[in-house]
Amino acid sequence: MKKTKSKLTNSVHIGSAGDPLYGGLVNPIYPSSAYDYGADVLYPRYYNTPNQTAVVKKIAALENAEDGLLFGSGMAAIMTSLFALLKQGDHILFQHDLYGGTHHAALHELKRYGIAHTMADVADLKKFEDAIRPNTKVIYIETPSNPLLKITDIAAVARIAKKRNILTVIDNTFASPVNQNPIDWGIDVVTHSGTKYIGGHSDLSCGVVVASKKLIGKIKGSAMHFGGCLDAQSAYLVERSLKTIVLRVRQQNKNAMAIAQSLKDETKIKAVYYPGLKDHPGYAIAKKQMPGGFGGMLSFEIKGDPEKFLKKLKLIRKAISLGGVESTIAQPVKTSHAKLTPEERKAVGISDKLLRFSTGIEEAHDLMDDIRQAL
Repeated sequence: MKKTKSKLTNSVHIGSAGDPLYGGLVNPIYPSSAYDYGADVLYPRYYNTPNQTAVVKKIAALENAEDGLLFGSGMAAIMTSLFALLKQGDHILFQHDLYGGTHHAALHELKRYGIAHTMADVADLKKFEDAIRPNTKVIYIETPSNPLLKITDIAAVARIAKKRNILTVIDNTFASPVNQNPIDWGIDVVTHSGTKYIGGHSDLSCGVVVASKKLIGKIKGSAMHFGGCLDAQSAYLVERSLKTIVLRVRQQNKNAMAIAQSLKDETKIKAVYYPGLKDHPGYAIAKKQMPGGFGGMLSFEIKGDPEKFLKKLKLIRKAISLGGVESTIAQPVKTSHAKLTPEERKAVGISDKLLRFSTGIEEAHDLMDDIRQAL
């Protein structure tokens, strides 16, 4: 099917040609690990089997990218991309407020391979640009950020990078391909933890990278060596999940906005972080670069004991991941940013009373009722 202007239509049809043998509407699962070696040598570790390809076509269409790769996890997608684009002696510039897993990997893995890095505050673009070195080869950003929902000006970062011939990589997980398409704003490589909104049902682990055909070819060269591919059954489930991603995310956007607005009126809430609120520092930029919506993620700090609050919740589930159809909540100090030291967490503004909330597709008033009774 030819790509249309509708994300909803593309999410259903791109890459999903159906069963060529019996005429079934859905793609069959092709579990083979051994294929006839014809013109195209198919092999799961080569990232080119039918179920893998179907997912990549769908994601690439949603992200306005030329090509992509499907991995077994978001971290596999991120780290494979970085190791493919960097070598010993290179430098990478990160925005300092990152997902804890990426932050930890930067601190403990890159240095071992002779790759230098700097963490800088991207809110001050001049200082961020000043952190660029002569050997900087990649700039890595994440917006909205995890867990404080800080907004980075994607187009501004891309302009800084392009004038210095530096590649840009973004973690687009929190936004999802429904709400934000960084390639449209000049970013070179887009990554996702597909375990979240792409899978969307809290039952899959996967990661995605999309970019130009040239860059994907370079990343694929390393990916084939590292072997972080996804099996056919899981790829099939990712494809199935993508058919509803637009519907799911639209409802999650709606719920997050309603809950963020309600939480601001609660006296037992100290602060609410959501880019859809007009008093959010990044509201104007988010409105521009997130045309699909402000996302289903928010975070808030409570004045009381977070442990007692979590135990009193009846509908909202305490869980480590996010992006599923059911609403979940977590303490970053014990989950996403547990590997950071207290000093490192303080430096990026993560308090012990901060809670990260992933809105599901339930009715917003039911979720708010649960929060109020727990407060």
